[in-house]
Amino acid sequence: MNRDFLKEILIDQKEMYLSNPGILRAYELEENVNYCFVGIRRTGKSYMLYQQIKKLQESGVSLNEILYVNFEDERLLETETADLNTMLEIGLEMAGKDKKPYIFLDEIHNVAGWEKFVRRLADMKYRVNITGSNSKMLSREIASTLGGRFMVVQIFPYSFTEYLRALGKENDYTRAMSTSDKADVFKIYEQYVKYGAFPELTEIRNKREYLGSIYQTIYVGDILTRNNITNDFALRLILKKVAESVMNALSFSRLTNILKSAGSAIGKQTVINYIGYVTDAYLLFAIQNYAAKLVEKETAPKYYFMDTGLLGLLTINSETAQLENLVAVELIRRYGTENVYYFESNVEIDFYVPKQNLAIQVCYNALDNLDTKERELNAFAKLRKFIPEAQCLILSNSEEAELDYNGISVSVLPMWKWLLA
Repeated sequence: MNRDFLKEILIDQKEMYLSNPGILRAYELEENVNYCFVGIRRTGKSYMLYQQIKKLQESGVSLNEILYVNFEDERLLETETADLNTMLEIGLEMAGKDKKPYIFLDEIHNVAGWEKFVRRLADMKYRVNITGSNSKMLSREIASTLGGRFMVVQIFPYSFTEYLRALGKENDYTRAMSTSDKADVFKIYEQYVKYGAFPELTEIRNKREYLGSIYQTIYVGDILTRNNITNDFALRLILKKVAESVMNALSFSRLTNILKSAGSAIGKQTVINYIGYVTDAYLLFAIQNYAAKLVEKETAPKYYFMDTGLLGLLTINSETAQLENLVAVELIRRYGTENVYYFESNVEIDFYVPKQNLAIQVCYNALDNLDTKERELNAFAKLRKFIPEAQCLILSNSEEAELDYNGISVSVLPMWKWLLA
């Protein structure tokens, strides 16, 4: 590719992309660390690059010292490995004598052989940040591909705090509020639960149609095409059944039997493979039973969608399921998937976080019905026989209270307030 043409593109891209407005994402990033940003599509992985660049500029780094390349640009569709080195030469030229440019490569997977180039940059002590499509770059592949030279960071849809900020709501809603403020934040919270939190969604009116386009892109591009799946019906049915079972453990054997009864007789190993493809694309994630033996931990998890809006596309009357799904997403955002469980051993607890010794029940209306209230509180009493010091929390749609149940302190919090904590 012509060197002057490449230089023109790189200059154009700085003007086109780096002026994009956006809110500060709540990720703590270290200096002098190479990052690879992964996650479900449309969560703002590219914006994490912009955020890093802006921080460098604020610290006094000239834009000339920054090499930013977006490989989704149609002018770069025929980029080859040799062109990557030419881009580096252009970056060195623009940075000036004896200066190494900071390198940001967006959607780098579009170039064959990118892995060796990026590893070489890291070995040469350049500071490098990259993103890539889920269909080409998955976190478990990156670990071996990049040889430990990059820190992999999963980017989630907006937290509720980020969502409010994106809508221009800068009030401190965690403190005492007026009636109008409460009504305002609750209305936004209901929208957040129903339609999810993809960043671009805050600016779109027809949210369901937008969610549908994201879902189809993930489904077709990151799952079907990537894995050469020919049994489209079986995969659709698996996702439908997972969505309907969000609040319950779902074993591979049970899912295989469900498919068989629905007229799609595929083997258990195929079901396992399909679920793996879906989780690789970050559409689903799983949490395990803290009280189970190792084999059961692996084979009978609970599955949740990475965004409540996507869950809503596949279910009807899904308010309660979306509420629990939202708690699952927020917990793995805060503590990591490996630190969040459910608990089932003669008692069912929706979530348990061992590091915090925190047990959580999710109930849409926890206090309105006496039977419901008794059931949730009794579950905590049974849990205390296994984990005596467990902190007990009920998350509801709108209720708030402090309860004492046979000497056990139980907090009841509205979901929106917990999300802002």
